[in-house]
Amino acid sequence: MARPRDFDEGKVLDAAIERFWNFGYGATSVRDLGDAMGLGPTSLYNAFGDKHALFTRCLDRYLDNTLRARIGQAEATVSPRAAIEALVHGFVDECLVDPRGCMLVNAALEVAPHDMQIHDFIAARLGELEEFLIARIAAGQRDGDIAATYPPENIARLLVTTLLGLRVLARSRPDPDLLRGAARQALALLDLPPSTR
Repeated sequence: MARPRDFDEGKVLDAAIERFWNFGYGATSVRDLGDAMGLGPTSLYNAFGDKHALFTRCLDRYLDNTLRARIGQAEATVSPRAAIEALVHGFVDECLVDPRGCMLVNAALEVAPHDMQIHDFIAARLGELEEFLIARIAAGQRDGDIAATYPPENIARLLVTTLLGLRVLARSRPDPDLLRGAARQALALLDLPPSTR
């Protein structure tokens, strides 16, 4: 029978997230993680497996508290268009608040090119964002609030590309006018032609 854990799993995962987010995957050792989490090597491995497994757990928890939380809030918005706009503006606001960037985007740049397992993991998580956008765009096109000029998949993919680009751009140019201007241009794809408004 397994011994009950004598630590708060959420708190130690949050400590690991902070370590990975601040220093990156490559510059974080198992010893660094153990020190940050307050766990010895045996306890860490028994609870979370190796560094790789812990990293994916941390990414999922990070997404639960960021992207998935924002999607959940946006889904509660009545208008599909308002949901998309709230999500995009929320991304921009977050870019301006946290100079570390998005942990998922950081992992996509640092780890995914060299690690197919992380690559596939990140692609699947970004797919959640794309699916949300496709569903909201299609709903907005059906109710006449979003232009049907382009297929929902095309608009969603451009919005995902814009959001990820904004997170990268904000690392070196956290200029509110620049970021908000780019977001406005991307959202303009949703606009109906003037004659139909």
